[in-house]
Amino acid sequence: MNALNPIFYPTSIAIVGASKDATKRGFRSIQKLLEDGFQGEIYPVNPKEASILGKVAYPSLAAIPGSVDLALVCTPAKTLPDVIAQCGAKGVKGAVVLAGGFAEAGPEGIELQARMVEAARQHGVRIIGPNTSGIFNTHAHSNIVGFSHLKAGGIGLLSQSGNMALSLVTEAQANGQIGLSTYVGIGNESDIRFHEYLEYMRDDANTKAVIAYVEGMKDGRRFLESLRSVAREKPVVIYKSGRTSAGRSSAQSHTGALAGDYAVSEGVLRQAGAILARKSDEILSLAEALSLLEPMSTRRVAVLADGGGHATIAADALTEHGLTLAPLAARTKQELAAILPSSAAVANPVDVAGGTDSNPAVFAACARVLLADPSVDALLVTGLFGGYGVRFSATLTEIEMETSKRIAALHQEFGKPVLVHSLYGSLYADLRPKPLALIRELGIPVYDSLERAVRCLQGLAEFGEARRRPLPAADARPRRARRFEEVLATCRREGRSVVLEHEARQALEDAGVEMLAPAIVAQTPEQAIRAFETLGRVPVAMKVVSSDIIHKTDAGGVKLNLADEAGVRKAFAEIVESGKRYTQQHIGRDPAIAGLLVTPMAPKGGVEVIIGVVRDPSYGPVLMFGLGGVLVEVLKDVVFRSLPLTEVDARSMLSEIRASKILDGVRGALPVDKEALVRLMLGISQLCTAFPEIAELDLNPVLAYPNGAGILDARILLESETPPAGH
Repeated sequence: MNALNPIFYPTSIAIVGASKDATKRGFRSIQKLLEDGFQGEIYPVNPKEASILGKVAYPSLAAIPGSVDLALVCTPAKTLPDVIAQCGAKGVKGAVVLAGGFAEAGPEGIELQARMVEAARQHGVRIIGPNTSGIFNTHAHSNIVGFSHLKAGGIGLLSQSGNMALSLVTEAQANGQIGLSTYVGIGNESDIRFHEYLEYMRDDANTKAVIAYVEGMKDGRRFLESLRSVAREKPVVIYKSGRTSAGRSSAQSHTGALAGDYAVSEGVLRQAGAILARKSDEILSLAEALSLLEPMSTRRVAVLADGGGHATIAADALTEHGLTLAPLAARTKQELAAILPSSAAVANPVDVAGGTDSNPAVFAACARVLLADPSVDALLVTGLFGGYGVRFSATLTEIEMETSKRIAALHQEFGKPVLVHSLYGSLYADLRPKPLALIRELGIPVYDSLERAVRCLQGLAEFGEARRRPLPAADARPRRARRFEEVLATCRREGRSVVLEHEARQALEDAGVEMLAPAIVAQTPEQAIRAFETLGRVPVAMKVVSSDIIHKTDAGGVKLNLADEAGVRKAFAEIVESGKRYTQQHIGRDPAIAGLLVTPMAPKGGVEVIIGVVRDPSYGPVLMFGLGGVLVEVLKDVVFRSLPLTEVDARSMLSEIRASKILDGVRGALPVDKEALVRLMLGISQLCTAFPEIAELDLNPVLAYPNGAGILDARILLESETPPAGH
């Protein structure tokens, strides 16, 4: 049994700060508990009242004669440390703290919240909130939020917005057939954290799917760990708010600048198995479908339409959502042709071409044939179904009622998802024809939007893929490369947080990362010329090596295609002079230049990509992949994953960038060596997992060739309280 069960399935509830004022939560909570038929004891606590709503009121928690599982605390913030101590003395399991004015309100609130939490931990009380709208559990008839007319069902709701929760509850009520199980207003996470609620939902037999409205969380890393576990058992639909980040400007690398809150959240939450809702009006629909239907084992869908328009729109929508039209077997087409008129289209999408106008039962006959086809993993029925009695003749309603039963039975027989889109599938229960109400009661979701129905199919496919996705090895402990240990020691000794490029290259090589070409550090023009000769007198690139200069190109610290001694000598002097001008302008002094890196020019061609790591304040280390080069922050075609990375994670990143087709070769170009990119990402994952001291890592650009990949620039920044000068 989950440790939070006594809070969500209480046998007794105390209302601390109970009131006779009908506008107060201390009144309304008691009222709703009585209205909803709560079977346990209700104990109002108010020293000024003898009774409230027919319940004996007690002057204090200590005066209550029986035990108390849950306390709803309606008193002001300043009273909470003492109230929580009283809860502990009474043996209360959990306290829901409504008041604001804690950590969200500034230093005094932070101190007050700390004292409240300390009291809770001393006495073994778990706190929900503070600054929460409350909780309800429809199956326990325990509603201390105050929402009315709650329908019990299988969708759990975690929300950091009371208004967003109310919006979803209202939408479910309007639908009439969507029920909720448990709701938690997350609040400040002073004690119970987001991931603990998620684990409770996993263990709750009455919850079939979870919705989470997320603004931010105290321990994102721990949430991801829980999500990976929960999402393999139950679908989790997450709407993450905040699509922009004002904090990017303080980042020190391209990776940091691109790691906006939403971009990172989107990547790591999907990686952990969440189904991400991109629009607020699709949240409940996704959860409904996922709570009713099986996850898809492939992305192949059959479409059964009663008009060419809907068939075409469905085909387009499926393609846009990354789903595919299932290729129907010859036998399937023959059986459909035997059922439908000669004008019907029996290739997927199937258009019955009037074959159902006088007999909607044909839908069920066709559905059986399609679901029996091994290549079909899900069925979408689209058009007028359920409204034939409205559109043509009321005599068809009974036939549609029977057809609804048959289609629902086919869903059970074949174990494949079936969704219905109908022009008559209104969101409002009182406007929905009886055949559609019936088929929904029998477990088939009905949508009035074809695009939303297809989005739900996509969610079913994503859930199936999440369940099959391999987890990172639990005992994986990457070795700490010896050379990077030495680099760390040098950086600490010299008091710098910037790992110089030649040091970074050495560390990457030691960690097993393939380097395209050798590189030599030269501290004088003569050494640069000798390096040019050592490298075979091939055209070289020269780059400044300085802890004061991170963006070398901006500082004039890069020279390319140097083909002779004179060019090398001249470039050396120009780079040093440019570096001085740059740092004088930015930090008022000359740079500390360790030398210039001399390396052969990379082979022509190749696709510029970027691979980087940044330590997100919530989720910990995350790896970024995308199109690279100087325009990386303009194009922003990047994706993120949490570390450690699996091979499946790395491959999915290659396919998720918008310009993924470039990697496959365009305009006659050969495809890049994706295996080399996967190996590179896994090597970076191992290095950064082994060394939490790495704050940011940037490989930009990496040139991806048909055979291999070359790192043109590598920079590593270590954890430091202050950024390096000259940024």
